[in-house]
Amino acid sequence: MSIDTETARRVAKLARIAVKDDDLPALAQEFNTILGFIEQLGEVDVEGVEPMTSVTPQRLKRREDVVTDGDMAERILANAPDAREGFFAVPKVVE
Repeated sequence: MSIDTETARRVAKLARIAVKDDDLPALAQEFNTILGFIEQLGEVDVEGVEPMTSVTPQRLKRREDVVTDGDMAERILANAPDAREGFFAVPKVVE
């Protein structure tokens, strides 16, 4: 896939980025470089490779799931502009 200057202009407009006409060829070339790199990634054989979330093996620190605070609903709702039946009340935004 190749990006021309008109496509680069359209992408810049959709992204709401102001790009001067003189800079469009460089932007198109940058897009082409990125797409070329993506095509190279598609050629990599990943058969049998486990997906990973990080490049270093790590586990999240776990803590005991206990209540450390609470029973403050009245104090918290005292700051709300509108509270009903123990909950924050918000105006309806979807009809």
